[in-house]
Amino acid sequence: MVDPTASTGDGTGNARNHFAKAMEEAKAGAQALADECREKFTQATGEWTDEAKSRSEEAREKATTFASDAKSKASEYANEGKARTSQAIVGLSKMIDENAHLIDEKVGAKYGDYVRTAAKSMQDAGTRLDEKSFDELGEDAKEFVRKSPGLAVGMAIAAGFMVGRMFKKSE
Repeated sequence: MVDPTASTGDGTGNARNHFAKAMEEAKAGAQALADECREKFTQATGEWTDEAKSRSEEAREKATTFASDAKSKASEYANEGKARTSQAIVGLSKMIDENAHLIDEKVGAKYGDYVRTAAKSMQDAGTRLDEKSFDELGEDAKEFVRKSPGLAVGMAIAAGFMVGRMFKKSE
């Protein structure tokens, strides 16, 4: 085997020697370029990762804030609806109580007393509804379903039927 660094006097050895050195320099240059590219890629990847984490945190914070605001608004609307419902029940009970004398006259005092009792019960229910929080109302509903599941299902079916009839008539 011929040594590439040995010169033969005719210039071929010098050419081989220069070619070998050029190849080594090219390999070293390519290796340095590859190392530089890896370093830049690693640096860019780190920057992208950091930016992605930062944006992810920002998005998470915005989502948390939005959810908190939505929960607060929903709570406000629910409390407003509960207050209106309570007022409507109390108002209806007062109207029924005010017209109980008509039932006394037309049907009898016994039935008028039933109407007054029903009006009083409605007024008490409206007052209890206004005084309780949504958590308490939810617990009351759960307890009612536990104690009377059949009645709860029957009431849900009746309510669904009535809502269905209302929408069917509106068409």
